[in-house]
Order: sequence, then structure tokens, then C-alpha cells
Amino acid sequence: MPRTGKSVVLACVICAGVAVAAAGARPLATPGVTSTEIHLGSSVPLSGEAAAGGNVARGADAYFKYVNAKGGVFGRKIRFTYLDDGYDPARAVNNTIRLVQQEQVFAMFSTLGTNNNLAIRKFLNQQSVPQLFVSSGATTFGRDYTQYPWTIGYIPPYSEEGRLYGQYILAHSKSPKIAVLYQNDDYGRDLLGGLRKGLGTKATAIVAKVGYDPTSTDVQPQIAQLKASKANVLCIFAFGKFSLQAYNGLNRVSWHPQVYVNDVSSASSLMIAVPQKAANGSISIAFGKDPATPLYAHDKGVKLFQTIWRKYGTDIKSVDFQNGFFVAGMGAAYTMVDTLKLAGKNLTRQGVMRAATHLNEKGNPFLLPGIVVHTTPSFRFPLTQVRLQRWNNRAWHPFGKLISVRPG
Repeated sequence: MPRTGKSVVLACVICAGVAVAAAGARPLATPGVTSTEIHLGSSVPLSGEAAAGGNVARGADAYFKYVNAKGGVFGRKIRFTYLDDGYDPARAVNNTIRLVQQEQVFAMFSTLGTNNNLAIRKFLNQQSVPQLFVSSGATTFGRDYTQYPWTIGYIPPYSEEGRLYGQYILAHSKSPKIAVLYQNDDYGRDLLGGLRKGLGTKATAIVAKVGYDPTSTDVQPQIAQLKASKANVLCIFAFGKFSLQAYNGLNRVSWHPQVYVNDVSSASSLMIAVPQKAANGSISIAFGKDPATPLYAHDKGVKLFQTIWRKYGTDIKSVDFQNGFFVAGMGAAYTMVDTLKLAGKNLTRQGVMRAATHLNEKGNPFLLPGIVVHTTPSFRFPLTQVRLQRWNNRAWHPFGKLISVRPG
């Protein structure tokens, strides 16, 4: 029997209803993932006193472009959008909301700074957005995974770095009297707490400690104050320009203690800029290859960094090829790519978190030989091996074997 007009309309309505029902049955698309692209976001300081740290993101971006040129990850190219926060937590929050809600990124990757990551962590976990490989060694990012399951750290924990300095001081300094300059926030307090832990019953060897606010303009007056304690050991737990000012202050007041400077403040590009009389003999840790270190002048990983930066870097300067911040970014990006591969072709946010907590990465070319990036669902400190290094003749010189800084 021929269909009437009403029959045709009814049939169309039924078909449309079936189509809608079928569409409703399909899982929602994962934000930031298409058949051709994976979109990652980050918030970093590209301006202000911590702008040097923003080079970590630039290094990561160059590595992602290198991977994209080789076909990407399962045919998907990585798009990396990183925004300037000037090292201001409030701006980091605004950037993150924009990246998640407007840009629809798949995950946040390697956002820099302890306070900035603390400021965005609750929002990202509420939204079930991965906060991957945080560019901060604050212990909370590896420890508090029960409360914040979408967050995972990356670099060695500051508390264990501080502990290592305390143990080394006890073993190699006769009658130490220790002064500490520290950033008065979770970052600096983590290092200070670790130092106390390493000193144990000898923590009374800390004869003076002075904190500074991250918004301070100059810490040289604090150095003069610490000198008055007559300490023979100084721990600089600072960041960016404040570390440089601390060394300038040492030179200015003619104070020559044995200096321990935390990893984040020990970039060769910074150390070269300070008075060498004050810098020589300083001790720090390393976990990534420093392209300015003579030991790695012909290293394959450093050569790879230089090749990638030459082809995919931005605003390239000759000094870039000696800048460890770029290498650090590539090291984190290498781990990010490995994580995406481990997550598989059917990429989801849950899947990438599962991959990020089941890592056993060996041979990352940008990390020191022998370092393994290892995680489990209940152990979220990816990097827990370091070497000590000493500054002399305008370069860092690693010494000793790899040391575990795995939290107890």
C-alpha cells in the first residue's frame, strides 16, 4: 500500500529517534583528542623573575614537534599550548581554566612552580583532568594521590634533596654551623624540612635561617644577616633571580662558606652569571644532562637536544645550546610521549593516568645514564635517582654514583 504523507513523516521521526538513541549510546568523545591530534596544555612563567623556567615548556614543545615530524603517537600529532603566568598562582588558575574549558585540552602537562600547581590542583581533580608530570618537586604531588588521583609529580622530591644535603654535610663538614636562605612557601619549606631530616639529631647545627617572600625584590640583605651567624655552611634554597642575588650577596660581604644550592637554582646559565669566587666549590644535585657540563660535551642525548632545538626551537640564540632548562623540558616531554604510547590507541583521560602510574622508562636520553623513570599506582615519584655535582671553572662536575632519593 502506498505511504501517505503522514506515514513518511512518522517514519522520519522514528528514524531520527533511533539515530538520537544510537548517538546517546556512544561514549562521549575525550576532550582534546581527535583522530589526528592530542592537545596538551601548560601554564609557565614566560615573563618576570622566573622567566628562565619557562624554557622548560619551550624545550618540551620542540621535542613534541620532533615527534610529530616522525608521525606522532599512533598517527596523532601533539599540539602543546602553554600560556604565560609570570609565576603568579592567580594567573596560573586563569590560564588553566581557559585551557580546560575553552581550549578543551586533553591534559595539563609540566606546569611550573609549587604554588602554581597547588593553586590549580583542586580544579583539575574536580574536573577529572590529568595534571601530569608537575614541574615541581614538592612532596605533596607524589604523596597525596588518594586525595588528588589525577595529579602526578616528576622531578626528585625536594624533601629528599634536602635530606641528602644534610647527610652529606654531616659526613664531610667538620663542626658544621649551617645557615639557610629559603623561599618562604611550600617549595622552600620542603627543602628546609628535608635538610632537618637529613641532619637528624644534629639539626641544632642550623644556627640561622631566613625566609624570603617570592614577591621580594632582593635577598642580599638576608645574606648579610646570615653571615652574622658565623656559619661555615650556607644552603641556598631559592629560585631564579634570588639565587643569583644570594651569590652576589656572598661576594659583596666577602663571606666564603661551603655552599649547597638546590637543583632548581643551579642552572649553568645562572651559575655562569654570578661572581665565580662565590660560586666555586658549590655543591648541588643533578638528574638531567647539562649541555654546559664538559662530561656531556659529546653525549648522544645532548647532541640530540641540540639537533632538535636547531630545527624546532623558537627565537634561537647561540647560548640556548648550553641551556639545561631546554634539556629538562625535552626529558619531561620524552616521558610524556612514552606515557601516551603506553596508554594505547584508544586514548582516554583514565587511560593516560593508568599509564602514568605504571611507568618503567629506561634510556631517556636527556636524563643521566642509569636513571629509571618508575611509578606505580601507590608510588607517584617518577624520578628518585640523582648524582652530586660540584661547581668549578665555570661548569658543573658530577661526582660519585647515582644516589637514591626515594621517599621512605
